[in-house]
Amino acid sequence: MKLQDALFNWLQIRIVAEARPDDRAAMDTRDFFEQILREDHHLSHFEVSRVDETMIHIRYTADGTTKLQMFDREQAEQLLADIEANPKYN
Repeated sequence: MKLQDALFNWLQIRIVAEARPDDRAAMDTRDFFEQILREDHHLSHFEVSRVDETMIHIRYTADGTTKLQMFDREQAEQLLADIEANPKYN
């Protein structure tokens, strides 16, 4: 899995896990992607550093270098919107 894909997947499920603190599956999936980021991509730190109207900024450290990756906010929040729109999951 490419780093950008892993970061985006982590971001999406992180948003879900924060919005649904009782959703154990969301937390387990978030932890899984955090493990991928640490073990496969050797990130020592990653966090949401800024959220504005259109973008979510992820700051991460790889091999001692801090970098920034931005994702479209609407796309990142789409998984949560899909889950909330499905009565099966509410």
